[in-house]
Amino acid sequence: MTYGGLPQVVQFSDERQKTEYLKNIFSNVYIRDVVERNKLHDIFLISKVQRYDIKGRKYVGANLKYYFSDVGLRNARLNFRQQEPTHIMGNIVYNELMIRGYNVDVGIVVNQGSQRYYIQVAYDMTSEEKQTQELRSLRNIPDSFKKIVIVNGTKKPWRNEEGFVIMGMKYFLLNADSLEF
Repeated sequence: MTYGGLPQVVQFSDERQKTEYLKNIFSNVYIRDVVERNKLHDIFLISKVQRYDIKGRKYVGANLKYYFSDVGLRNARLNFRQQEPTHIMGNIVYNELMIRGYNVDVGIVVNQGSQRYYIQVAYDMTSEEKQTQELRSLRNIPDSFKKIVIVNGTKKPWRNEEGFVIMGMKYFLLNADSLEF
């Protein structure tokens, strides 16, 4: 999750080489392109996503969220600080859903044709308190579309007593039809 998905990164054996490579790519390729074009989202480095109010069933203009197309470049830009695991996982989930052809809104509300899924990304749900916190937003959704929680790890999907699907990040990423469980 730290160094992203650029294929070139895996050929470097130590962290210093990977860090320097990503910083160089960001400053020499992306920043130069940004200076010429003026906006990060124009070069598909950053996606701007609107927040969707589930209860009001409308888009909210405020509270936009930004996702990087590659978390390694994100981390290089931030000098490898601010590596909050849940945010990085959310960014990876967003990217994967976009690759799979879904329309994604902040929340995460995922639409494809007539299908809709509500996805919560949670790095840790080991305590009762954390489970309550992470599931609260899904419990308040007033419709019957599938509700999914993606957690850190390799867990195969299972349904809890409320019918929410819980699956590990690795399972989600490696199974293109994982939302259909």
